[in-house]
Amino acid sequence: MKCLKIPTAIAASVGAATLAVSYICHFRIFRAVKRKSTDPYALPEGNIYEQYRDKLVNWMKNAENLPHRSVSVPSFDGLSLHGEYYECRKGAPLEILFHGYQGSAFRDLSGGVARCFALGHNALIVDQRGSGQSEGTVTTFGILERRDCITWSEFAVREWGNDVRIIITGISMGAATVMMAAGEPLPENVIGVLADCGYTSAKDIIEKVMRDMKLPAKLLYPFVKLGAKLFAGFDPDESSPVEAMKKCKIPVIFFHGDTDDFVPAEMSRRNFEACSSEKKIVIIKGAGHGLAFPADEEAYLQALREFFP
Repeated sequence: MKCLKIPTAIAASVGAATLAVSYICHFRIFRAVKRKSTDPYALPEGNIYEQYRDKLVNWMKNAENLPHRSVSVPSFDGLSLHGEYYECRKGAPLEILFHGYQGSAFRDLSGGVARCFALGHNALIVDQRGSGQSEGTVTTFGILERRDCITWSEFAVREWGNDVRIIITGISMGAATVMMAAGEPLPENVIGVLADCGYTSAKDIIEKVMRDMKLPAKLLYPFVKLGAKLFAGFDPDESSPVEAMKKCKIPVIFFHGDTDDFVPAEMSRRNFEACSSEKKIVIIKGAGHGLAFPADEEAYLQALREFFP
């Protein structure tokens, strides 16, 4: 009997350790964090943003002062998702913009409102699930968010009519969100995709960040996946931008900074190569992560004018 108890005890210990590591991975990676700051115009962490501080803060202040209205939609799984609508002119193309990992619409997409207005586009900036004013407790690297993108696109058609022309736009995780949505059935009103500094898959970017932290990425990823399934309710390998691009039927323009050390520009190149629809890629020299537009506004705008005339 003692011989039987020892293997059982070992198995129980291994199981408990597996669950504990998986939960820690879930908590550190997928738990939604709504950051609080005494500075309403706080920038993302990192010195790369400081040289653009005045421009980024001015964009936030302008977005705050421009006329806009709040809108909301229910997600497929019962969350209330929040957005802010900015109208440049009636009947203009509408961009639906999605922010990055643990960001918010106001912080990450106020520059997007300025860019939309420079192009004569209307803008709907949305808080992704678990961020800003949207409900939710987990961030899923675009896996569930891609379905929210479809929901917002369907809302836009109901709200602004069957003639509305929609471009789904995202930065970083938001780019992954719109690319994966583009691999799914979307309303015919969606005429294009703008993917700025998006990664190739949740697995690729999670393992890349782990390697940067000197952690054994290949060893830990199975625990990450198990944590996502058990505690966050999704499979991080269910979809990926690079695979979705193979099924995409609508035009996609990719942007990336060549000095992005968080999401390497090579990931956008791989997504571009996989894309089966009309496509263009623009690499902005000297731009870090999420900074392609502030680094070279004119090149960014010109590329969009040419791609979406």
